[in-house]
Amino acid sequence: MLPLRIVVIGGGAAGFFGAIACAKANPDAQVTLLEASRQPLAKVLISGGGRCNVTHACFDAEELVQNYPRGAKALRGALTRFAPQDTVAWFAASGVYLKTEADGRMFPVTNTSETIVECLIKSVATSGVKLRVGTHVTSVKRSTADEGFDILLKSGETIKCDRLLLATGSSIVGYKIVRELGHQIEPPVPSLFTFNILDQKLRELAGVSVNPVQLRLSASGKSQLQQTGPLLITHWGLSGPAVLKLSAWGARVLHESRYQAKLLINWLPLMHQEQVREKVLAVKDEWGKKAIALHRGVDLPHRLWQYIIARAGITTEDRWAEISSKTLNQLVQELTQGQYLINGKGAFKEEFVTCGGVNLKEVNFKTMESRLVPGLYFAGEILDIDGVTGGFNFQSAWTTGYLAGIAMANSQTA
Repeated sequence: MLPLRIVVIGGGAAGFFGAIACAKANPDAQVTLLEASRQPLAKVLISGGGRCNVTHACFDAEELVQNYPRGAKALRGALTRFAPQDTVAWFAASGVYLKTEADGRMFPVTNTSETIVECLIKSVATSGVKLRVGTHVTSVKRSTADEGFDILLKSGETIKCDRLLLATGSSIVGYKIVRELGHQIEPPVPSLFTFNILDQKLRELAGVSVNPVQLRLSASGKSQLQQTGPLLITHWGLSGPAVLKLSAWGARVLHESRYQAKLLINWLPLMHQEQVREKVLAVKDEWGKKAIALHRGVDLPHRLWQYIIARAGITTEDRWAEISSKTLNQLVQELTQGQYLINGKGAFKEEFVTCGGVNLKEVNFKTMESRLVPGLYFAGEILDIDGVTGGFNFQSAWTTGYLAGIAMANSQTA
């Protein structure tokens, strides 16, 4: 029997992991990995600020899937077959050890993504995978001679294979190939981004951070989405984990509203609104003769407090005893549900995540094989799966790549 001919298109995290898993599980298979650019794993190299957030220390599948705005249901079983602890063990077996930071993110102990890139490139070489960089695929067709595939390259060369793994991320060429082979693509839109806020006074607070805040998003008349966590004020608006998570969950509604939306901010989410009111009243009683700008009585950065009282109509000279009940109510409102207008999205330079991709109902998540095209497999961001920031997108890439690789290795030719 002739050896299986397997081709993986896409030299990112999922493609590398799939090719390696396949070659190790079936040493007789001929595994070829095609990457269009001259630099494979480019996204891995710059991820996590150059440190590579490999995965997240969340070892319960039910809890883990809650970090995927799209794909949670499909991934639930897959993440029990190759989980974060398996990722940690895989890299450890390859001589790369990971550390866990306070927020659960896991990085190589070397603190550099080059460690991960070098490990994957070395593993490709030692497992016998043939890596071809600078190789542009233009189209893929089912072979007329057998149940395999004919891969046409820009150079004019045709590569034939029995099994094909598409791990092309959010590439336009990848989506074109998927459609040509009969699959649906859920429209791709950005996920994980910051919010532009056209408020110069807010922007002047760039660098101020608050943890936690509670954010509520209202866009296109849709039901409100909510996130709680750290927030960072920037020179263009708002960033930080709470914003990034909210942008992921709200990716589609924000796209539909052309990134124009109302954002409600509760700066003191650890207290109910009435508790905030009681706190402010107590400060007023105790410090009646003191300037409000200098005696805040709540746990917020001084510059932010001055900005918030100005929004409530309070001047720097106003004293606590002088403010009316109406002004006090306005202050409580600004502290617990201040309204801000999102006017566009910014970039999140450490991530390039897209919501959208191959319709998940068309994929068998036990094997990552297409339900429509036998012998065709998918892994990584080409699927309509995306996670919030924190290592979850890489974990999806490792999991889907590994499962696809093993399934291809164990498949039988006709």
